[in-house]
Amino acid sequence: MGIFSRLKNMTRANVNSWRDQSDDPGKSIDEYLRSLNSDLGKVKAETASLLAEERRAKNALDECCAEIIKMQRYADKSVEAGNEDESQKFLEQAKKLGERLSDLQNAYNLASSKAASMKQVQDRLIADLAELEQRRIELKGKLAEARLQQEMNSDGLSSGQASFRVIEEQMTQAIHEAEALTELRAGVRKDDLDNK
Repeated sequence: MGIFSRLKNMTRANVNSWRDQSDDPGKSIDEYLRSLNSDLGKVKAETASLLAEERRAKNALDECCAEIIKMQRYADKSVEAGNEDESQKFLEQAKKLGERLSDLQNAYNLASSKAASMKQVQDRLIADLAELEQRRIELKGKLAEARLQQEMNSDGLSSGQASFRVIEEQMTQAIHEAEALTELRAGVRKDDLDNK
């Protein structure tokens, strides 16, 4: 009996060692989510950078528009004052600013579309992470349940049932011995009565 219990213990130890060496799915899930959270941090930083670039482009565009309006106002005041040469200079500056305004508008549109696109990626990643976190909780629960089931199947129920059977056999044997002893005593008393 001692050899079988040692063999059982050694087998159980080897199985547990193998299970520990294998890749733990729970740890893999956690590592994957840590990686995604790291990626989310990078996406947030990039989104913030693009939003800042969009604000800079918007400010430059607004300043250029304000300068054009200001130059046109100066040109109008110069005309009212009778200073045509100065009015022409202000109109030329307004024209140069108008050409620059087109480039600034294109830069703003590009920055705005990049920022909007990155914001969508960030929002989608946040939503995906929330969903994956829910699934992680479910999977970890299922994994714990599966491990418990494996433990119960490997030693819980089978050795418990075997132990119960051994106890049941011992009780049955004790009952049979008691009955046999009772029959023997009854037989001895009957023989004693017959001899008297």
